[in-house]
Amino acid sequence: MPVPSVPSKVDVVVIGAGFAGLAAGVRLADAGLRIAVLEEAPRLGGRASAFSDRETGERVDNGQHVLFGCYRETYTFLRRIGTAERAPLQPRLSLPIASSGGRLFHLTCPDLTPPWHLLAGVLRWRALDMADRWSALRMAGLVREARRSGAQAVADRVPPEQTVNDWLRKQRQSSRLCQWLWHPLAIAALNQSPDTAAAAPFVRVVAELFGPRREDAAVGIARVPLDELYAEPARRFIEARGGSVLVGARATVHADETDRRCTHVSTGGATIAADAVVSTVPWHAFDRIWPDAPPASMRGIARDAAAITGSPIVTVNLWFDRAAMPEPFVGFADGPMHWAFDKSAIFGGQAGHIAAVASGADELVDLSNGEITRIAVSQLQASLPGMRRSDLRRAVVVRERRATFSLAPGSPPRPGTRTSLAGFYLAGDWTDTGLPATIEGAVLSGHLAADAVLMDEPRTRRV
Repeated sequence: MPVPSVPSKVDVVVIGAGFAGLAAGVRLADAGLRIAVLEEAPRLGGRASAFSDRETGERVDNGQHVLFGCYRETYTFLRRIGTAERAPLQPRLSLPIASSGGRLFHLTCPDLTPPWHLLAGVLRWRALDMADRWSALRMAGLVREARRSGAQAVADRVPPEQTVNDWLRKQRQSSRLCQWLWHPLAIAALNQSPDTAAAAPFVRVVAELFGPRREDAAVGIARVPLDELYAEPARRFIEARGGSVLVGARATVHADETDRRCTHVSTGGATIAADAVVSTVPWHAFDRIWPDAPPASMRGIARDAAAITGSPIVTVNLWFDRAAMPEPFVGFADGPMHWAFDKSAIFGGQAGHIAAVASGADELVDLSNGEITRIAVSQLQASLPGMRRSDLRRAVVVRERRATFSLAPGSPPRPGTRTSLAGFYLAGDWTDTGLPATIEGAVLSGHLAADAVLMDEPRTRRV
């Protein structure tokens, strides 16, 4: 493939080619703008990318990502680039959860009108006794309020100092229901312990899952690696409309402090003139997109970004001699690993490839690869008895030390889309979307930034 040249003039420069950057780029290109997407890394995808395993030759995601039916912005994006069918949703929620004692229970929703399908599924879930099941009905008030006022309005009423566990106690959710449902969901959505993560983003997620459509709570898992799901299709979409997508291209943003306006972007010695710039870099890279230091108008955002702490995810890719998982994916009610995915069943690749995921993995991330692998294999064999007859052939550990940002109460404020520097916009899951650091939050931020550009910079629109 020929290396694209750096354009000298575009309508919009998008910095970063993860979900946020490519979602913004697709929407802007679809509106008829000529754009350039600059990605510093040698491959597309940011924190949601894929690589080739050197021994098996398989394309391996840098971490397993799960979608839900309530990810409306994400599925809008995937439909536009023609890949939504590569991450099909369940007809309705079916969630297998296993314990370290080797028992597996399925939370399956019946064919009822939302949200009663989800509540009815919990009421007949055999992982819980009757008292635990009935405690779930106390969520009915949240559901009614979300239907009346919207999910974000409900989340906005949660006190900022309240943690997820504080909120669950206030809702009088039983400890076993929390162990088997709310804690796995919170850890998956927030990538942080329910003891320390703020409740408001979790409440937003729960309210969205209890949405008006039956598929809102259903799980979607990509049947292809992440680069085939969105990164390369988005690149082709943008380039087919006259845009450029460049990797290995570190971007530097230049501003005129007198006019308080973005002037141009440079990369690799080349200069790109643009009417608008959308930065989608993560919080920890924000200060690196400026020539020396952020301009005065951006120092408040830079200061808050520098104070944000990260939360790690550890993924262990395991190749066994046989396929032995009972389901394509399984959640765990206890143990250091939180989810396991049968990549063989999902991708149709080599038999026995399993990805085990630990979210909020502060206690694992600094262990050796061997220690992490032993922990993952031990948990799989304890929780899934069929795994006990499988022999491990290969293991690859992937650490994302700053996979997401901390949502602990008292964390620095998240910035909005528009900034005080004219022509400069922010996107990325760390911006103020009201959602935690999910794919949906990233895509939503990209769409919000693109819409802001189209509204504020009308001269960039093609006739």
